[in-house]
Amino acid sequence: MQKIAVIFYGPPGSGKGTQANLLMQKGELIHFDTGRFLEAIFYDPKRQHEKAVQREKKLFETGMLITPSFVTGEVINEVKRMAAAKWGLAFSGSPRTMYEAERVFPVLEKAYGKKNIYIFRLFVRPEDSIKRNSNRRICLVCGAIMLSAYHPANSPKRCPVCAGPLYRRTLDKPEVIKRRIMEYRERTEPIFAYVKKRGHKIRVIDARPAPYKIFKKIVAQLPKK
Repeated sequence: MQKIAVIFYGPPGSGKGTQANLLMQKGELIHFDTGRFLEAIFYDPKRQHEKAVQREKKLFETGMLITPSFVTGEVINEVKRMAAAKWGLAFSGSPRTMYEAERVFPVLEKAYGKKNIYIFRLFVRPEDSIKRNSNRRICLVCGAIMLSAYHPANSPKRCPVCAGPLYRRTLDKPEVIKRRIMEYRERTEPIFAYVKKRGHKIRVIDARPAPYKIFKKIVAQLPKK
């Protein structure tokens, strides 16, 4: 497959990370999970002394969007590094704000070419978002996301992939999810008009079906090998 960048947008629980992971598992792209990328920075022992990291960590843990200038600087450096290594990228929800979009999209367009950037908008209702995230568990070892709707156990304790312990992120508490949905509407959705003006097409997909069904629709709209 030619070097491409795929960007998944959608509210919490729409399956952005799941779809990016599925693309990565096909061996085609690297999943650039901005949330986990930043989380790794916030909990990196070597960076705990940085005042900016301390400040942004507090925002992250309460569900508020991280300061755009901080995110943008970290993301752009990583994007340039990955593009230089000739890796295709799959983003799950990033760039998240207009500030980031206005700075990151030009970098992506230069690195990958405008025609090689594919934007998908995964749509789910707010009530579905809250239900999905409240019941979601993540493996502490391999990072696999456990979808409770498709798991036979009512209260699973172990990952079905590696048998590692499961945990619920602070970000997945109902009160935090509601705040994240509001942040998404107010600060992320305006990006759609911006990218359209730049000549990009936004592909809207109903994210309610099972992930594998959604994945088939996504792959059908990407270039063939």
